[in-house]
Amino acid sequence: MANFAKFRASHLRLGRRGENKVCEYLYRMNCNVLQRNYRHGRDEIDIIALDGLTICFVEVKTRKVPLKTRPASGLDEGQKKRIRRAANHYLSDIGNPKLPHRFDLAEVVFNDFDLVEFRYWADSFGKAV
Repeated sequence: MANFAKFRASHLRLGRRGENKVCEYLYRMNCNVLQRNYRHGRDEIDIIALDGLTICFVEVKTRKVPLKTRPASGLDEGQKKRIRRAANHYLSDIGNPKLPHRFDLAEVVFNDFDLVEFRYWADSFGKAV
């Protein structure tokens, strides 16, 4: 049981490092990070940001080298549905503003010490329903 807890803790730390890199990127792109790790029940959005007047719901996929698959391949249809559902709840929570929104995807790859690769796709997987 202790090994699983240790693995889980390292996985969470890696995910946090990836989210931090994405937030740094968003700040450099003049976006305002509104919230991190927004949750509604089992649904979660890693980062919610404002790009001009567009609300961005950002999913971050972080991995360490060597890669078996691209980090983005971990974003399946079920997760997209949960992210869209969480986005709808978030929009409702803030009064359903008449602002455009989009779903972005970021891939972050580290070795043991440094950032190895960073990719960011704006408007990568559709609108909230």
